[in-house]
Amino acid sequence: MSQASSSFSPADQLAEARWITVSDDLPAGVRPAYDFRTVFDVTGAASEAWITVTAHGIYEVFVNGERVGDEELTPGFTSYARTLYVQQYDVADLLRDGGNELRIRVSDGWYRGRCGYSRFADSFGTQIAVIASLAFVDGSGSRSVVTDGSWQVAVGEVTRADLMDGQTTDFTRIGAERWEPVGISTDPLTRDRSRFRVSSAPPVRRCERYEPVSITRLPGGRQIVDFGQNISGWVRLSRLGPWGTRLTITHGEALDDSGDLTTDHLRALVGPEMTPLNAGQVDHVISRGAPGDMFEPRHTTHGFRYAAVDGLDEDLRSGDITAIQVRTDLNHIGDFECGDEEVNALHRIAVASWRANSCAVPTDCPQRERSGYTGDIQIFAHTAAFLDDVDMFLRSWLTSLADDQLSDGRVTNVAPNCGNDPNGDPEDVIHGAGGWGDAATVVPWELYRAYGDVDALRECYPMMKRWVEFQERAAAGARHPERIAARPVPAPHERYIWDTGWQWGEWLEPDMVFDPAVVGFWEQGIVATAYFARSAGILARSAHVLGMADDERRFSTLAEHVRQAWRAEFMHDDGTLTRDTQASYVRALRFGLISEDLRPAAAARLARLVEDNDGRLATGFLSTGMLLPTLVDYGYVDLAYRLLLGHGEPGWMVMLDRGATTVWENWHGLNEHGHPTDSLNHYSKGAVITFLHEYVAGLKATTPGYRSLTIRPYVYPPFGHAKATLDSPHGRLESGWRIDGDTVIIEVRIPEGIDATVILPNGEEHRTEAGSHAWSCAL
Repeated sequence: MSQASSSFSPADQLAEARWITVSDDLPAGVRPAYDFRTVFDVTGAASEAWITVTAHGIYEVFVNGERVGDEELTPGFTSYARTLYVQQYDVADLLRDGGNELRIRVSDGWYRGRCGYSRFADSFGTQIAVIASLAFVDGSGSRSVVTDGSWQVAVGEVTRADLMDGQTTDFTRIGAERWEPVGISTDPLTRDRSRFRVSSAPPVRRCERYEPVSITRLPGGRQIVDFGQNISGWVRLSRLGPWGTRLTITHGEALDDSGDLTTDHLRALVGPEMTPLNAGQVDHVISRGAPGDMFEPRHTTHGFRYAAVDGLDEDLRSGDITAIQVRTDLNHIGDFECGDEEVNALHRIAVASWRANSCAVPTDCPQRERSGYTGDIQIFAHTAAFLDDVDMFLRSWLTSLADDQLSDGRVTNVAPNCGNDPNGDPEDVIHGAGGWGDAATVVPWELYRAYGDVDALRECYPMMKRWVEFQERAAAGARHPERIAARPVPAPHERYIWDTGWQWGEWLEPDMVFDPAVVGFWEQGIVATAYFARSAGILARSAHVLGMADDERRFSTLAEHVRQAWRAEFMHDDGTLTRDTQASYVRALRFGLISEDLRPAAAARLARLVEDNDGRLATGFLSTGMLLPTLVDYGYVDLAYRLLLGHGEPGWMVMLDRGATTVWENWHGLNEHGHPTDSLNHYSKGAVITFLHEYVAGLKATTPGYRSLTIRPYVYPPFGHAKATLDSPHGRLESGWRIDGDTVIIEVRIPEGIDATVILPNGEEHRTEAGSHAWSCAL
């Protein structure tokens, strides 16, 4: 069975089919999956058979009891009101002469399940539905079976299914369904078939598998299974016990002092009372004692390293339970390795975090929120594009970002924009923050930089432009109350200072105290205006690529005005800043906000701030990934390596010291006592590994799509060797070095059609042709 190419027309294939549904009034979190079914005859062997299907919810298709395809969580996660993906599968091998059954199982999924940090349900609708068409050729000619009022519906063995809360499977119900007539959906959304699309992104599949590294039975009978790796997905369990055994499987990332599973750090705090919600991630199984039954909950996902199994008298063995990572099946293209095992481990946990959070959309974490947060992927897009071919994956997500852009040009904090209070304002005030909304410009630009993908820029340009125009209006139209108090009459440059509206700021700097009453007004101007300048500059460069000369001139001018305003408002004459933090200097230097003559002084101040902090970083979400490259660019190579390798908190190596297998959301994700805080699987701080690719190994593109590059490794002799590899659009690139006595040997491999310059540690420059090359120089 295979999925069809993206060339078929879903609207044409489904023209005769109707959306079918079932009425229920169950609350979210306890709703079942519904099985929709029809039977039909086939004459002889089917020479050709294709099923075309999509749903409001997530679906599985079964033909004569056999599951169709190997894709998971279909039809995927989109802004359903504007984009709905349709899949098509070849099922000729599953049809048989005579009677056949077609069954489609549908659960709430993202469409109406509990979503996001707040666990609100019904984000896109209140009624699941499915539409499908099976077209086949048999001995009687060309025929079709479509969803219509003749189908039946029942609750099968999946009696509860929610992506956040978990799944319940009652194997004793198999074959005992009570079939009833389906309903025809009256949801107004089902009338709009113009939103049907065929996705070019890789599908979600079951990818890596992890066997237990230990299984421990606690005194109360609970069994704790440690898979040794924090992942996103589910467990596959084959030891279910005798008939009637009721098992509970709870998933989490950490153990408490007694060795039991804890999920307290995953309980979101909501409302003015900051009420903790349930952590979810709990599956239930009822056994029928039949050999061969396998529990695998394909209508939910979990973020976990540990599974706690309750209710099983028998001891679990390694072959009984497996953890399955469920993620977008991306093509892995880039890698790094060096002679320092701690650095290699840091690279591994950053990659593991990214892979666990690339499930249908780029999520922030796979357990507590699972949302497509704009800030996270804005930070990590450049790194992700080196590790994996994310072009079509992120273009699919950018479609949702554009679909959800608000009427005034603001970009939502998450895309698709789910998990909102259904009784609240869909254009809530918290959307449109600097550094988060800028994903609208940064992510398309990073795809262009990585792959030379002009199509991504062209598709996204209207969204990019509307975002920058919103920033422009927001800056010109309002002033922060504190600025008004300090300067009642605005200075001319203030029309380009953006310091109003909701702003997350640098977010999660070490020792930051989160106060929900004031966070929206925290350090707004210096961060938001910096991103305003950056996005305006990206938009101008994008207009140049697309041949839009008028826009290029307009937004180049705007970007320069914003830079000058930023300097006037936030920079002193000596290059120091009004907010004297590491993050402020990193961002200012990286974005070119400080005038060239003052950049050395600003970089010296950044270095001094690091030294004064006992050689430790003090950056948060937005600037951490840019810290080490900025230090190296301004000559502080040794300091950058000290920061990378430091074992003091906060820092990356502390995560390894405390057993992390993925990157933490907070710098103190596990404190010195092993107590967890927030998510232990957030990839944004893992953007540091770009430093390994581009500075340690030295592999850096200088034009889009790696048509030209500069290889300049900053050799760190204690590593012994380092190497980065990348399967670029033009072929395999390799850049590395190794120490041989008092000599460093630089080795590169360049494919045809690449213009490469190699800069040795002694400053020598070499233009290279295609092929493998090596140079040596004294350390």
